[in-house]
Amino acid sequence: MFLNLDEVFKIMEQLADVTLRRLLDNEGFDLDPDLQEPSQITKRDLEARAQKEFFRAFFRLPRREKLHAVLDCSLWTPFSRCHTAGRMFTSDSYICFASKEDGCCTVILPLREVVSIEKMEDTSLLPNPIIVSIRSKVAFQFIELKDRETLVESLLVRLKQVHADHPAHYDTSGDEDVTSPVFYSTSMCSDHKFRDLEMVSSQNSEESEKQKSPRLHPEALIAVFQQSGSQSPDSRMSREQIKISLWNDHLVEYGRTVCMFRTEKIRKLVAMGIPESLRGKLWLLFSDAVTDLASHPGYYANLVEESMGKCCLVTEEIERDLHRSLPEHPAFQNETGIAALRRVLTAYAHRNPKIGYCQSMNILTSVLLLYAKEEEAFWLLVAVCERMLPDYFNHRVIGAQVDQSVFEELIKEHLPELAEHMSDLSALASISLSWFLTLFLSIMPLESAVNVVDCFFYDGIKAIFQLGLAVLEANAEDLCSSKDDGQALMVLSRFLDHIKNEDSPGPRIGSHHAFFSDDQEPYPVTDIADLLRDSYEKFGDQSVEQIEHMRCKHRIRVLQGHEETTKQNVLRVVIPEVSILPEDLEELYDLFKREHMMSCYWEQPRPVTPRHDPSRPYAEQYRIDARQFAHLFQLVSPWTCGAHTEILAERTFRLLDDNMDHLIEFKAFVSCLDIMYNGEMNEKIKLLYRLHIPPALTENDRDSQSPLKNPLLSTSRPLVFGKSNGDAFDYQKQLKQMIKDLAKEKDKTEKELPKMSQREFIQFCKTLYSMFHEDPEENDLYQAIATVTTLLLQIGEVGQSSSSSGSCSQEGGEELQASAPSPEQDSVFADTNTGKMPQDSQAFPQEAKGDWTVSLEHILASLLTEQSLVNFFEKPLDIKSKLENAKINQYSLKTSEMNHQSQPELKLNSL
Repeated sequence: MFLNLDEVFKIMEQLADVTLRRLLDNEGFDLDPDLQEPSQITKRDLEARAQKEFFRAFFRLPRREKLHAVLDCSLWTPFSRCHTAGRMFTSDSYICFASKEDGCCTVILPLREVVSIEKMEDTSLLPNPIIVSIRSKVAFQFIELKDRETLVESLLVRLKQVHADHPAHYDTSGDEDVTSPVFYSTSMCSDHKFRDLEMVSSQNSEESEKQKSPRLHPEALIAVFQQSGSQSPDSRMSREQIKISLWNDHLVEYGRTVCMFRTEKIRKLVAMGIPESLRGKLWLLFSDAVTDLASHPGYYANLVEESMGKCCLVTEEIERDLHRSLPEHPAFQNETGIAALRRVLTAYAHRNPKIGYCQSMNILTSVLLLYAKEEEAFWLLVAVCERMLPDYFNHRVIGAQVDQSVFEELIKEHLPELAEHMSDLSALASISLSWFLTLFLSIMPLESAVNVVDCFFYDGIKAIFQLGLAVLEANAEDLCSSKDDGQALMVLSRFLDHIKNEDSPGPRIGSHHAFFSDDQEPYPVTDIADLLRDSYEKFGDQSVEQIEHMRCKHRIRVLQGHEETTKQNVLRVVIPEVSILPEDLEELYDLFKREHMMSCYWEQPRPVTPRHDPSRPYAEQYRIDARQFAHLFQLVSPWTCGAHTEILAERTFRLLDDNMDHLIEFKAFVSCLDIMYNGEMNEKIKLLYRLHIPPALTENDRDSQSPLKNPLLSTSRPLVFGKSNGDAFDYQKQLKQMIKDLAKEKDKTEKELPKMSQREFIQFCKTLYSMFHEDPEENDLYQAIATVTTLLLQIGEVGQSSSSSGSCSQEGGEELQASAPSPEQDSVFADTNTGKMPQDSQAFPQEAKGDWTVSLEHILASLLTEQSLVNFFEKPLDIKSKLENAKINQYSLKTSEMNHQSQPELKLNSL
């Protein structure tokens, strides 16, 4: 199956990644159908998943896109006047092409832009060709396609489906060509327009839509709040016109739509900085947000209507950060910009409650609003949060932490001297986290940082990695001479704050976190274009495939780190409250978590228990249901009662389930075990007592209705017994004194427990009997519990008689005296030789009409009269051996249970 160790290791990495993300990273992970059943995963499934992940990452497409085929082919590239070898990727809504030579040529064709897919005549020069025509009257010719017939047939089916789901036509008024979202150039270089895609709708519906959302800002904020820079207007216009002219020439040759040929030439243009008049439009094309915008007419306006005015924790956080978003820019010093920012952030939180709102989204959205219309800014935000920076914007920022870990590896690879000097690269990671979360917008002057955003929208996260390396390299000497992390932070902050953009037509706007005032000595200034050029030349060799592989590897470490942090935080809370040793608590936590995982993800059918929820407080992230608790109880509880263990586990679970949500947390589980193992006798008896009264014991308890058939449970038993030496032993007198002493010691603030009925008392006795089974002192314990049971039954009857007569005749019980019973009569619950319940036909006497009750004090005082019972509850218990056996048997217990459950299904299937 495997040809070499590298292949084996790669498969193991993929399995580990799938497993960890499936178990721990539910915020942003949807498992493929083929991987739903762990026992059925194959090498082919993992390879298909890896290819799909690469496809979506390389072309930065939505996660919902399902990859259908990958085919070797060649594409006619008119700018090079030849066919370029590469691969075609087809998915639900896209046809994509990537050249075999990295960076040579990439094409993304949304099927909604495609008007036809046709087969051409097969010739020796053009083997197996097809033509894909798009709305802007451009055709793409692919050749050397294997199984062309099947490919075209499947593409036409999906094309038809896409157009049925999103029927569209384009406004053809005026002299302009019929196109999809596209730039138009006229004889004047500066006169560029961007035509929006229009959906099929009547003029009336368009007008009503405008009336429905009159509050949306109709244009990019920078067009309204344009500032004048220090350069002369002529100089500024000259620089912009030169850039626009270059872009115009390029778009004429390589395409003006989302379907453009993306080559190394356009990457160089992007690194020089996109003209401000074209920036927002090109961001839409590079990110393919323009397709989402065109596919969802009125969607944003509806979200705004639904979300505005609603008050919740998210909206409060948004309001708190609104005035911290680019406060230096005039667009956000008035209500126009603030209101637009509020609408976009609130609408997105309404659209995606899993993300909601996270800090740094406000800074990014502010910049998007400067260069794009409000609705366009919303879809750009969607593209960034859901496709380009997946898992970045949630409360754990898993994606950002993974990329920080990748960045550390890249530092070691490209800047080994710096990595060696700064042995702990986590300090650098803490500094660079904001670089990734805000795309350098929060730590670099705005007019320079927008050039970084240009590169990000074209190249994705790769642009941030290589720029980060370029920044560190430029400051490597100072960083190596820095004495501590604080000095390193100052070095980097000062460098980033002095990055300028010579071509910016606007004034210099400093970063949020400028550390230095103007009265310091002059600091060398770095031009952003030079820095970006260096980043591409020196560190631009990282491919998307390499980055994704490193992400996969480091995601495992990051998620494991999060789990370890969760574990330590839970233990930190629990350790002071229990007597179990910390190392044993760690073992218990692992068992608890493992039981949750096994039950949630490997049982059939899947339980209703919520999956691991990292958004909850640490102590509540893992919770187990009654079934899972019963497994753990059987494995680690010292109170094993044979067949009665499962019933006792059910009652214990009901007792611990305070909020009645049918789930308990680790803290409650451990607190209960702590009493069983380390509690004093009165604490253990109190726990047992509570397990046999409501809410632990219910009317529908499956064992509570069974009568206790034994003629020896009789209230005719005496309260005074003869000792072997002939002396009389007055239990009742001793009981009275013990009850008085217990009442004095009882905590006044403790809530008094309700008294136990006869039915509940019978269940209590049955549990004690079951606990003594197979104990070395089994016979003595049975004799002792027989005596105690008789005492308590008579005490209950005395109370019952007093309650019925309305008088308090406490002496009545003292008159009950008889000779000592025979040894045979002391076997109250079972024949001690066989350990089985006797099968006498005589049933336990029915309860009288009055209320037969005993209290916790009665029971505890009675048990204290028998030394063998005291010894049983006070003997030390070893939890370590239980834990060792539990680790060995946890999986086998689960496996045997699952096999047992599958047997009836197999029998039914065979019938």
